[in-house]
Amino acid sequence: MTPKNNQRHTILVADDSEMNRSILRSMLEESYEIVEAEDGLQAVAILQQMEQELSLVLLDIVMPNMDGFGVLSAMNKYGWIDSVPVIMISAESTHTFIERAYDMGVTDYISRPFDMMVVRRRVINTIMLYAKQRRLTAMVNEQIYQKEKINNLMISILSHIVEFRNEESGLHVLHIQTMTEILLKSLMRKTDKYNLDRETINLISNASTLHDVGKICIPSEILNKPGKFTPEEFAVMKSHSQMGADMMKEVPFQEEPLVKYAYEICRWHHERYDGRGYPDGLKGEEIPISAQVVSLADVYDALTSERVYKPAHPHEKAMSMILNGECGIFQPLLLECLVESSDLIQQEMAVDTVTKGDQRIMENTAAEVGQYEEMSATDRTLRMLEHERAKYRFFITVAQAVLFEYIASPSMLTLSPSGAKRLEVAESTLDPYHNEKLLEVIGQEQLLELAKLLHSTTPEAPVVEYNCSVRLDGHSQPVHIISQAMWSIDETPQYVGAIGKITPLEKKEEAL
Repeated sequence: MTPKNNQRHTILVADDSEMNRSILRSMLEESYEIVEAEDGLQAVAILQQMEQELSLVLLDIVMPNMDGFGVLSAMNKYGWIDSVPVIMISAESTHTFIERAYDMGVTDYISRPFDMMVVRRRVINTIMLYAKQRRLTAMVNEQIYQKEKINNLMISILSHIVEFRNEESGLHVLHIQTMTEILLKSLMRKTDKYNLDRETINLISNASTLHDVGKICIPSEILNKPGKFTPEEFAVMKSHSQMGADMMKEVPFQEEPLVKYAYEICRWHHERYDGRGYPDGLKGEEIPISAQVVSLADVYDALTSERVYKPAHPHEKAMSMILNGECGIFQPLLLECLVESSDLIQQEMAVDTVTKGDQRIMENTAAEVGQYEEMSATDRTLRMLEHERAKYRFFITVAQAVLFEYIASPSMLTLSPSGAKRLEVAESTLDPYHNEKLLEVIGQEQLLELAKLLHSTTPEAPVVEYNCSVRLDGHSQPVHIISQAMWSIDETPQYVGAIGKITPLEKKEEAL
């Protein structure tokens, strides 16, 4: 039985007997692609290379070098058993062998000598069952992912409205969210006092984006005053925490944990561990841990970001000021988490912008999907994505070239740290086509021409090359831009952005 889409499934036959492999191949090769392994070690090597392409493993028990149970152990260790079904085929028919095989995750067990009809039917049934499960998993994943995406989008829109009124970078809320997550994960490793788990951390991190929602109610002339507040103005400014909490009280679904954490954070993220904060003068552990962590994250980002009333402090200076108590008193255990996570925080704030939003949505999705035992492969996929993301973060941090990433919606340009320094612009720029600083570096006509070239690509031919002049390293010079358009995987692909590299023209050949 060949799939309706004419894509033939691939079956791995692992058996040390050439005759047995030949018999199985003759039974199945008309409908399936067959890959063969002569022993368990070969089978594991093939699984390592072809896991995503394999639809089934037909596995013998008794083999040299590594037997069938050894293969099953490897499949369980690396999570392959979740995505690739196994039918054990063996002359061993003792109850102990069969029970052990099922305990290790095999889907079916066929005894030799082979019956062609039985083998074919069980192969078909197993492949169809797993294909149906994959479709179900994909449907549930997509539904949950879309729900999380919409939730995060609505929170992001509301929080960015606050930042727009506050004339701060739209990255402030993302920085708070990212740092809250880092600190909570560190705290979870240190103590079980707060009953933190991944789902709770995701909820608190999402709720943190609403920490300053009460500032919507503060007059702009106070909110954006460059000088020192009068006592009366400071009293008005401080009222934003109470106003934000009042807003959260009026939100429907008060029983939802996200609303609970948002209320705690809005009301108490300006409290201090020594009781000198506002609005309620809470002290020590009277302050919910959600508000304690957001408070620390808020202070750090305020110190390291430019504001209307001050320049940005470097990371080391901000850390010193916080640890010396110059910005209020914080829980000692949280300060330990801050110190231990210092390098990670610095990396995340420098590199992590747009990608962090998608990462958090995936984590939320995985946390919810994880409730379904049959979908445990989602966690493994997430770990693989995080591994790739860690490599990307490292390479972009150490790269000396001008690397860039453009996201079409919302329109945002992100540069590598060294690239931003060489161009003398911010690492992240919202709406780059209308950003004056960026347009001084690369003219609007050139930027639009590059965009036009990228939009004219196709998923099959996404790469463009473009020569122009930009202000690089302090002076205008000719450069070569090589860029790849990114397209969605929808049935009708959509242009979603681009990645690329800018190289001085005279160094093009050397760089390539």
